[in-house]
Amino acid sequence: MTNSIAEIEDASCIFVIGSNTTACHPLIARRIYRAKEKGARLIVADPRNIQLSRFADIAVRQRLGSDVALLNGMMHLIIKNGWQDAEYIARRTEGYEALEKRLRSYTPDRVQAITGVAPDDLARMAELYATRRPASLLYAMGITQHTTGVDNVKSCCNLAMLCGNVGVYAGGVNPLRGQNNVQGACDMGGLPDVLPGYQKVSDPEVLEKFSEAWGCKLSSWAGMTITDMIPAMQAGKLKGMLIIGENPKLSDPDWNHLAHALKNLEFLVVQELFLSETAQVADVVLAAASSAEKDGTFTNTERRCMRIRRAVEPIGNSLPDWEIICRLSTAMGYEMNYGGPEEIFDEMTSLTKSYQGMSYRRLGIDGLQWPCPDAEHPGTPYLHKDRFTRGKGKFHAIEYRDPAELPDEDYPFYLTTGRMFAHFHTGTMTRISPHLDVEQTTGYVSIHPDDARALDIHDGDMLVLSSRRGSMEVPARLSRSVERGTLFLPIHFGESPTNVLTNAEAVDPLAKIPEFKVSAVKVAKMVA
Repeated sequence: MTNSIAEIEDASCIFVIGSNTTACHPLIARRIYRAKEKGARLIVADPRNIQLSRFADIAVRQRLGSDVALLNGMMHLIIKNGWQDAEYIARRTEGYEALEKRLRSYTPDRVQAITGVAPDDLARMAELYATRRPASLLYAMGITQHTTGVDNVKSCCNLAMLCGNVGVYAGGVNPLRGQNNVQGACDMGGLPDVLPGYQKVSDPEVLEKFSEAWGCKLSSWAGMTITDMIPAMQAGKLKGMLIIGENPKLSDPDWNHLAHALKNLEFLVVQELFLSETAQVADVVLAAASSAEKDGTFTNTERRCMRIRRAVEPIGNSLPDWEIICRLSTAMGYEMNYGGPEEIFDEMTSLTKSYQGMSYRRLGIDGLQWPCPDAEHPGTPYLHKDRFTRGKGKFHAIEYRDPAELPDEDYPFYLTTGRMFAHFHTGTMTRISPHLDVEQTTGYVSIHPDDARALDIHDGDMLVLSSRRGSMEVPARLSRSVERGTLFLPIHFGESPTNVLTNAEAVDPLAKIPEFKVSAVKVAKMVA
């Protein structure tokens, strides 16, 4: 997030796109409600009629995968009406002319043809966002999990800069991270081409710095993304794998390909709290301690690094992740003899400028937000206050592209996937909690009542969903939260795994993110 969670309450306008915030980020949703109570205007754009839509000043349901067209249409009207922040654009950005030229063709009629959003609604969205400042833009995986995920994010940034909403209090472009330490994992180098602090492995100076600190020569070779690993396993190029706290048998895009790929591995190790679907097929399972059983830090969605403190002793033979990794490394020939997580943190801060001013003592109870470059720095509540990191903010002239797969005669329904309120990710933790699992004990597929009536489907009937990748059985749930012709499938249930149907070959060309949010399927009622 460019801005802080608390700032959301002080926004004059909040634009939520591709985020079912009340279900997936309920504490942030509470901030949105507080902002509404203070008079903020709320815009919601989501293909489903989510709970937040019912409280919005304007809510639209764009077609799946049409976000670039919707955002371009808003910007077209903002420029046409002179609502853009001309002084900010001139002083703080570059590339505006190319953007303005690209937007000329995104008239309300053209946008309606692509998105299904009426011109009057588009105009209302554009006016609210552009004229009520500061405006905060929030998005989640409904924006990123597309073949155009990078384009979608750039378009969100275009809109925010167009109206001068980046580098200001209570504004910004604010992606809501899907788990508690996704930001921290990325910050610490949990990406294939960077070391901690997003320092490129291809940079000789970076390699020299880390090689000297760690006493070994590091490779400049960038690793594989998850979507690259599956074909590498199938081809026999990737022979062993260590999976830490991840359940790819449910979370990766193609169940069938992944199942075959995992069998090709010579050795699979899973480091996990519980015996997940992936852990069940591992050669070795290493018992990891939970967050309540260890000390360390997490960095959350607003870039806030916070201490976690052990509340109970680890159960059985389970160990904190850092200790397991140290033991593995030592057994493989590179000794790691850290005395504890604080020592590891201090080493990391010495090598990572954005964290350099942090220490366990300074983190205290509330933590600090990076960048925090020195011991006197208070942390950074919002980014790009006076200038962008790159100097000037860059506009990108983005053209709309269709999703990789659209409905046709053979597969006439759109399918989208996501989370529901009671469960988390692949259900590894929540489905073993009686209090949470009782809320929803099985998978389901949401189908519009009119579609159900046409197919003689009743609530609870067992359906067979099929795509070009595979088929699965799942009970029907009649719901007007989805549009006609669209189905919604939650991702949490191993007995009805969404990745049997989703398209592994459809990924964003830059980020390699799978298109979980758009697939084409057909529906049949099971015959007793």
